[in-house]
Amino acid sequence: MQLLKDRIRRDGVIKPGNVLKVDSFLNHQMDIGLLNEIGKEFKRRFADLNITKIVTVEASGIGIACIAAQYFDVPVIFAKKTQSVNIDGDVYSAQIESFTHKRNYDVIVSKKFLNAQDNVLLIDDFLANGCALLGLIEIVASSGANVAGIGIVVEKGFQSGGEVIREMGLRLESLAVVERMDAETGEIFFRGE
Repeated sequence: MQLLKDRIRRDGVIKPGNVLKVDSFLNHQMDIGLLNEIGKEFKRRFADLNITKIVTVEASGIGIACIAAQYFDVPVIFAKKTQSVNIDGDVYSAQIESFTHKRNYDVIVSKKFLNAQDNVLLIDDFLANGCALLGLIEIVASSGANVAGIGIVVEKGFQSGGEVIREMGLRLESLAVVERMDAETGEIFFRGE
């Protein structure tokens, strides 16, 4: 998706430790026009699937998933990182490790929102090592639902997550795959360019 790649090159900031900050337009302050185009692109790429739910993880994926959901006309479920009093009944849970925050989270989804009849599209902002996605896949599998596809906005192609997910035989579509970043020059190189 050239629009996204251009925006990453223009406004993305490379930090030490292979961190790509896109918080000025994607996952802190959100450019709704750009997210709208991202949502349309996910719909175009997954139009052949009968998606019944979109699932993401708290918090950065929520805005993206919500914008995309309007094109699929389905609800969004987000895995919460903390148990709260307003989640009643049984939950599906998995442990995920955040690459950015360098910590583990137990994420939960209420069992009343996900079941074996669901055909799920997983959406997230980043794919690095794949830990968050593996947790979401575990939750969907626990429910008996089907992971029909996975939509990622930015994949770090130089990290193992994409390869791990693809080796599982799951359909993974990343809108921008970063092959290499140079913190000194600020250059970002995308797959296929």
